[in-house]
Amino acid sequence: VLELLRGVQKGSDDRKRWLSHLRWALQNKETQQKFVRLDGSIRTLIGLFTSSLADIQMEAARCLHELSHSSDPAVAEACLPVTSYLLTYLSGHSIEFTELCLYTLGNLVVESQAIRKQLLPQGIIPVLASCIQSPHEAVLEGLGYLLSQLLQAKEAPTEIIPLVLDSVLPQHMLRLVCSGLKAGLGAAVEFAWCLHYIICSHTADAALLTLGALPALVSLLLDLASEMPQDAPEGLELLVCPVLRCLGNLLAEESGCEAQIQDERLLIALFLVLEHFFQQHPFLIQEGLWLLNNLTADEPFFCSALLSLGLLPALLQLLPCSQMATVLVLTILCNIAEKGPAYCQHLHQQPVLPLLLPTLSLPDPEVPALLLLPSLFTQTAADFLRQGGHGALEQHQSTPQLQERAQAL
Repeated sequence: VLELLRGVQKGSDDRKRWLSHLRWALQNKETQQKFVRLDGSIRTLIGLFTSSLADIQMEAARCLHELSHSSDPAVAEACLPVTSYLLTYLSGHSIEFTELCLYTLGNLVVESQAIRKQLLPQGIIPVLASCIQSPHEAVLEGLGYLLSQLLQAKEAPTEIIPLVLDSVLPQHMLRLVCSGLKAGLGAAVEFAWCLHYIICSHTADAALLTLGALPALVSLLLDLASEMPQDAPEGLELLVCPVLRCLGNLLAEESGCEAQIQDERLLIALFLVLEHFFQQHPFLIQEGLWLLNNLTADEPFFCSALLSLGLLPALLQLLPCSQMATVLVLTILCNIAEKGPAYCQHLHQQPVLPLLLPTLSLPDPEVPALLLLPSLFTQTAADFLRQGGHGALEQHQSTPQLQERAQAL
């Protein structure tokens, strides 16, 4: 390692070759740790990183990028002096160089709170707000990666997200997510996760709703559904997942905002998306059901639309997908049943009861079937007994959390 550093420090013609050797060596964890402990190692790299020779500068940037991959906080913090230079070069002219700086910063902020704290007063948010207007997809994708790492920091809700909301970043993030099918899927995926982390902070929902996030994301979901199955680009599920999560969490956080999106096409689009990804990407079923649960929780419009569009059989088909899917489907059925006797009558016309009985054995302490059955009993008490429901309830008599509810039933 010392020999590599000395080779890099020599002002000879083969400095680039030494840097290239160093870059390969820095892919090793132990080498990274030894290198940063050598006196003058980071200072030497910074000197070459700020060189006027483009090829030397690029090789030094690659070495710093390799160091940024380290999971050792000591290695990340050894790179503290380079952060101001990395920020400065984000406004450079080389797309590849800018992209490399973005990913290096993104890797460093994951490992070190000290680096995150240093970057904020250095003006990282205004720099990113300028960068996000770049026409280059590679730069935008790298920027999305860096921003998503910042937004996951434990101090993000109090120290980072307020600065982001005071900038032009949210409106550009929303624009790039919603133009993902046309402008570039990679950047759209990164910024969709950025929006998700902002929503999960519970500090910014009102600001995002003011920007029109809810109708914009619904419109995107309609566009995504219209692309299926013929023209769906590869990796589309990576965008669908955070979009469903953003919509579901916005509805969960802000009561009454369902009124902004009362459109039956949303339900059709949601079921088309779930049908398309059902086999290859079953994890999306849970995301879609979480959204559907929040759509039907308070708003009769979506409960009525679900029934009138004949989507109940498609919903019931999702019951056996996983335990979480079962719980969510039953919760959605509860949401419908709670809207009144007319809704229960609709449920009674479907083979809901035979599907409910096996779910009574779920280990979940909140077994939603136990919540749903009282709503259905006005129609189905006799059927319930005929199909062995009494025995299914008896097994819960020994479960303290469920004993009282089972006895009431």
